[in-house]
Amino acid sequence: MFTPFENEPYVDFSQPEPRQRIREALKLVESQLGGEYPLIVGGRRFMTAERIESYNPANPTQLVGSVSRATPEHAESAIRAAYDAFPAWSRVDPEVRARCLMKVAAILRRRIYEFSAWMVYEVSKSWLEAYADTAEAIDFLEFYAREMVRLGGGQPSTPYSGEENEVRYMPMGVGVIIPPWNFPLAIMAGMTAAGIVTGNTVVTKPAEQSSVIAAKFFEVLEDASVPPGVANFLPGLGEEVGDLLTGHPLVRFVSFTGSREVGLHINERVATHRGEKWLKRAVLEMGGKDCIVVDEDADLDSAAEGVVAAAFGFQGQKCSACSRLVAHKTIYDTLLDRVVARAKTLTQGDPTQENVNMGAVIDGDADRKIRSYIEIGKSEGRLVLGGGKPANPGAGHFIDATIVADVDSNARIAQEEIFGPALAVIRADSFDHALEIANGTEYGLTGALYSCDRMKLERARHEFQVGNLYLNRKCTGAFVDVQPFGGFNMSGTDSKAGGRDYLHHFLLAKSIAERW
Repeated sequence: MFTPFENEPYVDFSQPEPRQRIREALKLVESQLGGEYPLIVGGRRFMTAERIESYNPANPTQLVGSVSRATPEHAESAIRAAYDAFPAWSRVDPEVRARCLMKVAAILRRRIYEFSAWMVYEVSKSWLEAYADTAEAIDFLEFYAREMVRLGGGQPSTPYSGEENEVRYMPMGVGVIIPPWNFPLAIMAGMTAAGIVTGNTVVTKPAEQSSVIAAKFFEVLEDASVPPGVANFLPGLGEEVGDLLTGHPLVRFVSFTGSREVGLHINERVATHRGEKWLKRAVLEMGGKDCIVVDEDADLDSAAEGVVAAAFGFQGQKCSACSRLVAHKTIYDTLLDRVVARAKTLTQGDPTQENVNMGAVIDGDADRKIRSYIEIGKSEGRLVLGGGKPANPGAGHFIDATIVADVDSNARIAQEEIFGPALAVIRADSFDHALEIANGTEYGLTGALYSCDRMKLERARHEFQVGNLYLNRKCTGAFVDVQPFGGFNMSGTDSKAGGRDYLHHFLLAKSIAERW
């Protein structure tokens, strides 16, 4: 029997041992940069002529790895391999499938500094952000393993005289997993693990920007004896293989985390009937325009600390990041000064080095998009921090922590997802006005309220329309089974990843009655 679930603890990088271990891991990973990685389809490895080359965002001339790039023919083969592997894998006892995940988690735990170091290089995460990503991957694996044991047998139902009745959960079939680059291990591993522990087989198409991390994870799946064809590794370009994967008639579900635009396109693909004898499911986690509201009686130092951490952690490249600060008019100026002062203390640079808070944004496309929004912001409000050009544009995709004050709630930088280190600050006339602003976007992912007023906190519980609400703390940093994660409206299907309902998305309920 598995021990009760506990979240993987973090380490303190100000202490000598963790600091030394991450330095050693960074050296190890540095010695392996530039490697080549194959597709994995049905347990077979394929090297292709076309490659996805992954470069360090903080040092764009440094090749992290070269990953084989799938063609539509490879995508077709991967779906067929998953389809062929499904019958046998679906009949494997749920506890056995759970043990496979527990083994993967154990390997990751032993190599936690190494996998964290890969993320420092490939997506420019700080040491702590990278370690937290790996820890969350372990949490997903451990938690979903235990959940499958709970769901694997007969489920409770009301007894009925003269009959035996039971409810069982059955796997669905072949699933397509499309994870994002910003949590390249945690979300990718969690989505893949959820698909296979429930008895399904999957084809995972990682984000192009983080394909090396995904390749390293698939090596661990093989080390943990996950059978061939159960999880297939298919890095490729979305425009080349995406529609084939999401619209294939043998696919039963698509699990996606990424942008609103791509998520809506997938939803359309999944909803279109093409002669299949089933309705596909879509599990979609999309964007956010997340907001922290600070009321007039709040602890302003605590609020400023939370706002800066949520707005600029991992360069604001989180769907949960605070991109709007809504402050009551009576404390607006004081809070703004404290937020700016705290943001000025953030250090930026190559995260392979010590004491770096902010690395580079993911690539040149992101760099250009974020800077274009900053320019828009300058015309929509008052620039109070950042917004400048990097000292050496060729050195990396670095963007300063940027704050634009006095923004109208309907301005573009207050409505559109930027996905970078840019914060819009909005003045609210009252608490009612603040809630109106907070709810005034098409998204509904995360939000936070800082207040000492019990009645306002209680109102927020009911009226602040987000999937993850935080009271008197920052709006980022959800822990598995502590704060199940997922949002409303254009933020997705509110799937609640890391929660006790999540695996139901990948299962079919079957009621069985036998009359004696």
